[in-house]
Amino acid sequence: MGILVEVDSGDESDDDVLVPPTNFSMVEDCIFRSSFPNPSNFPFLRTLNLRSVIYLCPEPYPQENLEFLRSENIQLFQFGIEGKTDVSLPILSDSIMEALKVLVDVRNHPVLIHCKRGKHRTGCLVGCFRKFQNWCLSSVFEEYQRFAGVKSRIMDLSFIEKFDIKILSQCLYSIIYQYHGYGSKKRRLSYTEDNLQKPRLTSF
Repeated sequence: MGILVEVDSGDESDDDVLVPPTNFSMVEDCIFRSSFPNPSNFPFLRTLNLRSVIYLCPEPYPQENLEFLRSENIQLFQFGIEGKTDVSLPILSDSIMEALKVLVDVRNHPVLIHCKRGKHRTGCLVGCFRKFQNWCLSSVFEEYQRFAGVKSRIMDLSFIEKFDIKILSQCLYSIIYQYHGYGSKKRRLSYTEDNLQKPRLTSF
């Protein structure tokens, strides 16, 4: 689903057309989703004023993409979820949970979520986020299928349905509890689940 955004500058050059990545869409204010961006999409991404990118694939981020993030002071959070249909459920659950912690933290906004095609892995993360927002399951599934199209996966829908979002809520309550100083004299944000997988942050 490509979108062409024309910039009215009076110049007919190719630079006047901003091209979003395939499957680009706004999830919520300051939260976006898409397929893997390529260099032709960089001018469009620059208009989003991103603070972070959540990347859901195990492959290394291309150097030209890293250079773009560096130039725009954008933080990369990578969660190496395999694109296969037989991904271990515990591994997938832990990765999605850790990605959700990054996603709901407004200090990381505006944020772009993407995998390879912006369908399955991105759809699972957004679907679990919708559950956190108390969307009804039928609406969650409709949104997933709108982006996945004919390649919709029953296993993804099953994963979203069974995902225990209460764990994230409990984690956020713990963060709020500590932030307000009830568990420590210091006012700070911190996670308590030290045993869960941590995101891989790319240092430039």
